[in-house]
Formats: sequence, C-alpha cells, structure tokens
Amino acid sequence: MSEEAQRHPHSALVLRVAASQCFHSSTRLKEFLFYVADCALRNAPDEATEQPIGINVFQRLPGYNSGEDSIVRTQARALRQKLNEYFTGEGEHEEFIIEIPKGHYLPVFQPRHPAVELPPPTQITVVPVEADPQTPANLPLIEPVAEKKRSWATLSAFVGIVVLLGLFVFWPLRSHKTSAIDRFWGPFLSDNDSLVIYSNAVFTGDSTNGLKYAAPENIPQDPLSDHYVVTYTGVGELNSVYNLTRLFDSHHASFKLKRSLLVTWDEAQLSNLIFIGSVAENPSLRMLPPDSDFTMTASNGTAGFINHHPKPGEQPFYSRPEHPFITDYAMVALLPGLQNGKKMLVFSGLTTLGTEAAVEFASRPDTLDQLLVAVSGPKGEVRPFEALIETTIGGGVPMQTKLVAVHKH
Repeated sequence: MSEEAQRHPHSALVLRVAASQCFHSSTRLKEFLFYVADCALRNAPDEATEQPIGINVFQRLPGYNSGEDSIVRTQARALRQKLNEYFTGEGEHEEFIIEIPKGHYLPVFQPRHPAVELPPPTQITVVPVEADPQTPANLPLIEPVAEKKRSWATLSAFVGIVVLLGLFVFWPLRSHKTSAIDRFWGPFLSDNDSLVIYSNAVFTGDSTNGLKYAAPENIPQDPLSDHYVVTYTGVGELNSVYNLTRLFDSHHASFKLKRSLLVTWDEAQLSNLIFIGSVAENPSLRMLPPDSDFTMTASNGTAGFINHHPKPGEQPFYSRPEHPFITDYAMVALLPGLQNGKKMLVFSGLTTLGTEAAVEFASRPDTLDQLLVAVSGPKGEVRPFEALIETTIGGGVPMQTKLVAVHKH
C-alpha cells in the first residue's frame, strides 16, 4: 500500500487480514485486497473500478474488453468470500470489519458492533417542600425526606419486577426463534451422513474433433472403466460444493461428497441426499420418480423448464435465451428421501451457472426467507416443494436471483 494509506488507522487491519490463514495461498487475492484497500484509505474511489483493477492487479492491457474478460468480477466474488471467511472465523474478534458491497469494488470499513445511540436522560423537576407553619424553623423536615425515600424504593422495586418479567417472558421466545438456515437445512445439518452428489458428465470425442455429451446407453456400467474419453464437472457445481462446505462448517456439521457416476443406491437410500447439477450431467437424477411438476428440456437452440401445472401468473414454459446468454433458470426441490425419515434436495440448473445460483439462493438467509414463506405449512413446517428460480447472468457470473414459480406438495 502507498505511504498515505499506511498512515491510516485501518491499514493495520488490512495487513492482518492479508497475513491470515484465509489468504495464505491466495497471492492474487491479497494483491486485489491491497489495491482496493489502498484506494479506499486514500479516498480514491475512481481508481477502484473494473478497468484500473484489471490493469493494475491482473496485468490486463489498457483498454481491454471487460465485457468479455470477467476476471475482476469473478475474483471480486472470491475476495468477498475470503473476507467473510476471515471475519466469521479467525478474525471474529476484530473491532472493525471490511466489506466489499456487491456491484462495487471499493471496500468499506465499519465497526462490527455499531454504537447504540441512547435517548437523552429524563429531566426531573424537583419541587421544594414547604414547611408546615406550625413546625419550628430550626427543625429539619424529617417526614418529607423519609416519604421521598420510600417512594423511590417502591418505584425501584416496581421497575425491577417489570424487567424480570420481561426477561422470563420474552427471552425464551427470542432464544427459541429458529433461523431460516436452521429451518430449511436442519435435517441435513444434523445428519453427518448426508450425501452430496455432484454432476460429472461423460463426454465422447476428442480435442481435435470436439466433445459432446455421451448418450446414456454409451455410458459404461463400470464407472472406473476407461471405455469413455473424459468426464467434466462445471465451475458452478464446484462453487456450489464450496458454498455448502462453508454452510456445514459454520454449523459444525459435515457431509460425504461423491460424483454422480460413483453413487451406489444401497448407500444412497440410507442418507439424506443433496443433488447438484442438471439431469443431463447428473445421471443419478434419472433414477428418481418422474412425476415432477417441472421438467427440463433441450433441443436445437432452445433449453428450458416445462411447467406441467401452471398456477395463475406462471408461465407454461421458462426458456433461457441463447444469444446473448443473460438469463438462466434452475429448479430447487425438497422431496421425500428413499427411506422414511430421509429427505432429498435437488439443485438443477439449465447450465452450471443456474445450478450455482440455486445453491446460493438457498444458502442466504435473505433469499431463503422468501422461499420459506412460500413453502411453509400452517404450523410453520417446511413442506416438500418444487420451485423455479430465474437468475441474471453478467460476465459469466450469476447476479440477481428471484423466485418465479413455487409448487408446494
């Protein structure tokens, strides 16, 4: 950082964050943090925009096309995740935290516990007590003073009783309030045998002639066979597993992770299941019951979800545009498991970005609250459901996400 930035009191916080274990193996993210923090501490917001960051941090040439090169946006997302990881873990006792608001790259430094503004003290008017004309002037007024002490004692006792009643009545309600994350993810977080199954699509062909999805009948029964060429897992699925790992870690829970081709149903039926990826890339999903309200379909130039039972205000078909690719759709579903008492979650996008958006939607308390309102039963229980979400795509990254259709079972 510049000498001017180093003189700022928050520069020490930036150095501690960069030296933490969270950033130990992230050299480029450290450089990103140092650059934008320097801009903030020098009060130079114009230098913390996409073009200057791409040039100064990621060695892009001046005038490069940031619309086609999304390096700054994708790395900004990773930097936000690293900062959140630090301040919820290693740096949980820091007095100030660093945040980079979405849509901007200039960090803000704010106190972890903002000061509470107290109301002004109540003014008490003291009314002098007039002496009784029959009382000798040289005697102290003992009775009025004693009466005042008794009044204050009575008032203090009353206030104490009100405070205690408030604690007994309202504190249990507060302590038993269940968060959106706990309500939705509770069965999976409490079961350390939950199984996360991520897509691992099989491709045929080669780098010279091109790769294409292998037909289901051409996929070998033995997943370890060398009969097929290669398998791929999308970036969105990887980011989804990362987000789930952070979610489970924050609740001191764990899960087992397997790629789709290696799942055995003898194992799966004993676990709560979380599927990540589309049916085209996650063959395990093809073995589930076909009575879904939403079915993914794809043909030449068109991909979308068929809504078999449209409700008022819903569309019968949700398709994403091919050119430009600015919108994607994904299904989020909570279904009964393969055995009584078990559950299944499905996050299935038209593309890898749609899948990532779906997992992120269900992992954030603010958006998860919207979903819970739509799928909760009369007693607040989370009912099985299928839902479609729509996400906007910018620079190869899912941005804004919203619910477009919800079917509660």
